[in-house]
Amino acid sequence: MNAIEALETPKKAFQLPDLLSILVEKRGSDLHLAAGKTPAMRVDGAIHRMHGLGTVDHAWMAAEAERLGPRYDAEEFARRASADFGVTEAGRRFRVNLFRSAGGLALVARLLEDEFRDFEALGLPRQVERFAEYESGLVLICGATGSGKSTSLASIVNRINETSARHILTIEDPIEYVHEDRGGIVRQRELNADTPDFASAVRAALREDPDVILVGEMRDVETMRAALTAAETGHLVLSTLHTGDVVGSVRRLVGAFPAEEQDAARLRVSQSTRAVMAQHLLPARGGGRTPAVELMFLTTAIRHLIAANKLDQIQSAVESGGAEGMRTLEQSLAGLVREGLIHAETAEAHCRDPDAMARLLRR
Repeated sequence: MNAIEALETPKKAFQLPDLLSILVEKRGSDLHLAAGKTPAMRVDGAIHRMHGLGTVDHAWMAAEAERLGPRYDAEEFARRASADFGVTEAGRRFRVNLFRSAGGLALVARLLEDEFRDFEALGLPRQVERFAEYESGLVLICGATGSGKSTSLASIVNRINETSARHILTIEDPIEYVHEDRGGIVRQRELNADTPDFASAVRAALREDPDVILVGEMRDVETMRAALTAAETGHLVLSTLHTGDVVGSVRRLVGAFPAEEQDAARLRVSQSTRAVMAQHLLPARGGGRTPAVELMFLTTAIRHLIAANKLDQIQSAVESGGAEGMRTLEQSLAGLVREGLIHAETAEAHCRDPDAMARLLRR
């Protein structure tokens, strides 16, 4: 791993805000701390150790956790051994996860964007603009942790807020991007601070006159039930799933329901879902990262395939759905290679279908 230059102050003199300042300065995305370990940060997708700082000990971690105490529920942390919350330090906002590791304390802080970027600046396809124009239905943004789902969601919410007079209600864990009222109004609720869980917050939202509901993550079947109900009753619901592809997202959503409910769940998903986007952040040529985006819009044909439990046929429908704005991961990767944004080797390493990838790169 590469070393990143550290603070010039003595290694015992720094505090968490100092480390967060380095993260901002080095254009990193995540700060990693653990008792007995050298601080590290992620830059352009790779982990770098901050060797000049030495290790942080348990007493230091405990002191920093105590200093952050007002930001999270200490009783909840004692019970669950982890806590998610947002902090503002060094003039920037961070999403923090504090957790126990090998009997000690550990922390990961994710640097959040300090301004909303438009879809083009994020490298998202122009078809994503449709998400902000929908009046109702379910839109899913999928991908692994760190793939940019929250940033994409925030940009979609910002576009809705700027271009329409709608009430947007967000339910987040924690609140990551703070939205000001613009053309519409935005009310943001945070788990633990404002509501006990996603499912009850979504159910309560139906009595709070929203037009758009953002559900930070659909973690359990109760939240999925509530989100589908909201989408079926005329609301636009935006949410995320930790899945790597659009077909897998449908499988995950339906599969979360008990076996005896899955036929009904497939019908509900087929009728209420408008679009699914899966994104992957890849190393870009010349540094930085760029997204590869798989995109599926629920045409009549795809709705029939979901309702009939013919999920294996959806990938072919997406592959041939370019006229409707759809694209597979391999098509997205090939496009990034042709545009000179990533190397062909990067595309080959991240594709799911090597044969299809080879055919597309030969064109």
